[in-house]
Amino acid sequence: MLDMLVVGGGYVGLSAAVAVKQAAPHLNVAVVEAAPEHVWKNDTRASAIIAAAAKMLEVFGIWNEIEPEAQPITKMIVTDSKTSDPVRPVFLTFDGEVADGRPFAHMIPNVAMVTALRGACDRLGIDIRHGLGATELKTHDTHVTVTLSDGSALETRLLVACDGVRSKLRDLAGIRTVTWDYGQSGIVATVEHERPHDGCAEEHFLPAGPFAILPLKNNRSSLVWTERTPDANRLVAADDLIFEEELERRFGHKLGSLKVIGDKRAFPLGLTLARSFVAPRFALAGDAAHGIHPISGQGLNLGFKDVAALAETIVDADRLGLDIGSINILERYQTWRRFDTFRMGVTTDVLNRLFSNDATPIRIARDVGLGIVDRLPRLKSFFIGQAAGTTAKDNPRLLAGQTI
Repeated sequence: MLDMLVVGGGYVGLSAAVAVKQAAPHLNVAVVEAAPEHVWKNDTRASAIIAAAAKMLEVFGIWNEIEPEAQPITKMIVTDSKTSDPVRPVFLTFDGEVADGRPFAHMIPNVAMVTALRGACDRLGIDIRHGLGATELKTHDTHVTVTLSDGSALETRLLVACDGVRSKLRDLAGIRTVTWDYGQSGIVATVEHERPHDGCAEEHFLPAGPFAILPLKNNRSSLVWTERTPDANRLVAADDLIFEEELERRFGHKLGSLKVIGDKRAFPLGLTLARSFVAPRFALAGDAAHGIHPISGQGLNLGFKDVAALAETIVDADRLGLDIGSINILERYQTWRRFDTFRMGVTTDVLNRLFSNDATPIRIARDVGLGIVDRLPRLKSFFIGQAAGTTAKDNPRLLAGQTI
């Protein structure tokens, strides 16, 4: 019998397995992933990793593998304009360093991060099984039985669902969600440009939604481009010439000519919050527990916070000789993470509704607000610390760079 089974072999699932196994090597931990083996190697996307999450990866012993591929975000600017505006005034700027001198975030290619996490799993002896999804779930007094898509079954004292915002396991566990659709989709693409970005990230608030330019290594940038879903689908289906023409209208010309590299994809955007993060011998983490708008770039980092809190809860209980799958133990994890997740979900929802709005009075009010923040250094420092995850009083030990 397993001590912990993680379903979902993405960054959150792999991190959960590594965090627990590293701190408690005697526990038998395994990962099940629905995607076929090696599919992850074709992922051309990149993710923003905040400073606190980078500290956790340092504790895992893999940051030195990731860092050469990581682009520090040294500055961020925020504008608010229409697509047709010839000039986009900058209303807010952030320097990209937090108190200890490190960048508040890095942009990391997904392949680099998954490669390092899988290497850590191999070194720790964590078994990863590919091409298998969960089809049935039965909870017993001492364990959970998970039936997989090949007909086999696994028994585990604790089941951790990291299988995404449309979590099959969440449904099988009978956990309901609060969900609504924004009618928007996020276009994700990588572009190459002539001139260097100097580590500067940009967020342009446009009438259809935020348009984020996030720096990558080698004169490249990652885009998270929000549009109304019909327009997003049309743009992704268009040929590169039309796509790049529309892209230039939003991106501008200060970095020279642009070229799309690899695939461009659109993902529907909405808010999904699980009504409960736990059940007997069962816990949700990452997008399975919460899916939020990418306007703040915090979605994956919320998942890393889940990992750090859940791992600390499990390991502390195990060291006291307690049952790691007990609902009383798992309630500590839920209490730790639920409010922060709800707060971030509400914040991103309000920001999206506020900035995806072209009404003149609302635009004037939000621009005045951005301008006030820009003129208050202490307030900006507070916001940057919050964004970096370094100032939270209830941070798990991993996010402070400490071992469990």
